[in-house]
Amino acid sequence: MIEQFIENWHKYLKGQLPGGLDELLAEDVIFYSPVVYTPQEGREITKLYLAAAASTFGGDGPKDAGSGATDSSGPGSFHYTKQILSGNQAVLEFESSVGGKYINGVDILECNDDGLLTEFRVMVRPLQAVNMLHQQMGAMLKKMQAA
Repeated sequence: MIEQFIENWHKYLKGQLPGGLDELLAEDVIFYSPVVYTPQEGREITKLYLAAAASTFGGDGPKDAGSGATDSSGPGSFHYTKQILSGNQAVLEFESSVGGKYINGVDILECNDDGLLTEFRVMVRPLQAVNMLHQQMGAMLKKMQAA
């Protein structure tokens, strides 16, 4: 099951999934951010966090969480370097550079039997990157919520 989801995830990142995140996320998906203490529950808030991350990271992530459009001119150079798939779970390792800081992390994904994402957990290192992301993601989320 996870293989099909990951294939669709990569299509989404390339702007090739017409339904965007609505096609990938379960209504009750839970998003665990490395910069927010509490889990974020629901499709809409998860879409907001993923859009803010894409705007912060740049690279081969989507520019707009709803449209699936990509933006390689963003501030970073986000790209996946490894993936481990098993059952309904995946771990995707990524690298990026934002504000001159190297970022390394993993997305830990779990989907249900319908192939929809039910859990999205992000872990990031080193500490300097986490601190910088906390500032930039916070500013981006405020800007997006005000719009």
